[in-house]
Amino acid sequence: MSTDRTRRRGLLLVNTGNGKGKSTAALGILVRAAGYDFSIGMFQFIKSAETRYGEHIAAELLGVDIVPLGDGFTWLSEDINADRALAERGWQRVREVIEAGSFDILILDELTYCLTYGWLEEEEVLRVLRARPSWMHVVVTGRNASPALIEAADLVTEMHLVKHPFREQGIGAQPGIEL
Repeated sequence: MSTDRTRRRGLLLVNTGNGKGKSTAALGILVRAAGYDFSIGMFQFIKSAETRYGEHIAAELLGVDIVPLGDGFTWLSEDINADRALAERGWQRVREVIEAGSFDILILDELTYCLTYGWLEEEEVLRVLRARPSWMHVVVTGRNASPALIEAADLVTEMHLVKHPFREQGIGAQPGIEL
């Protein structure tokens, strides 16, 4: 297994579906890649910088920055224009790191929501992802991945919800599991 960029074929991975575990699977890649001393970037399009989750603390211990770009649960927002502006500013940052080749592995957490809600132009996003450096791996997470994103991907995994503790027992999100 070579970590040499000249010998690597970068992959586009998509974790989608209505089940839990899309971001968690991406974080597993982050941990594995850190073990190989890859440069890793993770941008979270929905999560707010105001809240620190377990993944932020763990990533810091690994020397990896996770950058929240959103404002929390923005699909509940009353100001769609502000949400769109946040997504556009976040995408500008992501586009710059892709074009600069800043990371071996780039995780775009919850990006699909920005596409689904029309906050970002899907064709622009796909154009940039296709034009990334040939050695760069990109992981996209979120529900409702579009057919165009699925077609562009090298690997697509769909998480399927079978049972959830909140729905079944009223148990809220648990630190270390979902937070």
